[in-house]
Amino acid sequence: METNTLLIIALLLGCLATTIPVFMALFFTGMAGLVLIVGIDPQIVIEVLYRSMDKFALVVVLFFVLCGNIMTTGTIVKKLIDTANTLVGFLPGGLAMAGILACGFFGAISGSTVATVVAIGGFMIPALIENDYDERFSVGVMTTAPILGVIIPPSISMILYAMVSNDPLEALFLTGFIPGIMIMVGMSLYAWFYCKSRNFKRVERPTLHTLLATIRNSIWALFLPILIFGGIYSGTFTANEAAVVACFYAFFVELFIHRDMKFADIRKVVVSSAVTSSTLLVIVAGASVFGEYLTFEQIPDQIANAVVSNIQSPWVFLLAVNCLLLVIGMFMDIISATLILTPIFLPLLSRFGIDTMHFGLLMTLNLGIGYCTPPLGVSLYISGAVVDRNLIYVSKAVIPFLLIQIAILLLLTYFPDLVLLLPRLVYG
Repeated sequence: METNTLLIIALLLGCLATTIPVFMALFFTGMAGLVLIVGIDPQIVIEVLYRSMDKFALVVVLFFVLCGNIMTTGTIVKKLIDTANTLVGFLPGGLAMAGILACGFFGAISGSTVATVVAIGGFMIPALIENDYDERFSVGVMTTAPILGVIIPPSISMILYAMVSNDPLEALFLTGFIPGIMIMVGMSLYAWFYCKSRNFKRVERPTLHTLLATIRNSIWALFLPILIFGGIYSGTFTANEAAVVACFYAFFVELFIHRDMKFADIRKVVVSSAVTSSTLLVIVAGASVFGEYLTFEQIPDQIANAVVSNIQSPWVFLLAVNCLLLVIGMFMDIISATLILTPIFLPLLSRFGIDTMHFGLLMTLNLGIGYCTPPLGVSLYISGAVVDRNLIYVSKAVIPFLLIQIAILLLLTYFPDLVLLLPRLVYG
């Protein structure tokens, strides 16, 4: 790798280590490389920015962000939590299991870990503590369970990965179901054993009447993920169209059926979603400029050749990549990392015979864990603010649950059929 390229990469890392916004760090270092080193006309950068925004896949992201904000403004989230609590709340650790299950429900609609931490964690952490659950346990479980927001489809990071890798989005979505269920089961089992040994408070087993009443009260909320996935995999509409349908459905339910959202709230929800979406889009734009520089300098090919010459086994390669991504996730958000690293890793996958959809799930899970690892784990700061605790306290609280997720990550790494089973069954 040339000295000039190393300087550009060092400049990027230096910018990311400071308070410079990620999109600006990516844009200006990429611009410096293209203009000063490659020597292209600066006007070409405008073309690169336009091409990065001119992708229909981004529509899915924007509308799922909007759908998540609609749910948190209304009462769909509360109804999902009530249903989960009724289903498993009577078990040892049942309220914690209900929080994990609620993260799965919400993740199946929002596609975002941060949204899941805010919506579910902000409600469940105080509820667990009020019901005499240990504070550290409560913080740990509800900080890490929201990773289901990027694993269980629809997933914003999977959408961006598919945009770069050209994998079929509907098939890529299917890779997240089994891993998501494994994470839910693994964390729930830990909660069961932990709370049973400490005899934490439990609610009474619900009667059939109570269960049916809760489901009837939540039926419109529960139908939303069914509408999304049923529509996509029955062929009624595409993933892009599903996002739009989900938004209109959520608006209709909150405004006219639940009536917990007012017409005056629509402007606030749309503006909030526009701000979130704009933040994501400028990162996409900045990453595209930096990616263009890497392409001009043939950095992905150079890295591919260096890796292949030093690593012969695909299993060793995947282990090394897992370790690398876990470290990167500590310092970079999942959106930026996905956009920057996917073009670098893609040439390596074919050389090692690794399925791109399998790798996409592994990358998503690795970087999703980064939401709960210091120093930049966003989920740590959100949960810490809920209980007024510092980063060190929350970081210690999440350790048992992170170990469970890393164990599942290794299992998925070396048993790719667990990831690819559903796509193969549905699409052959």
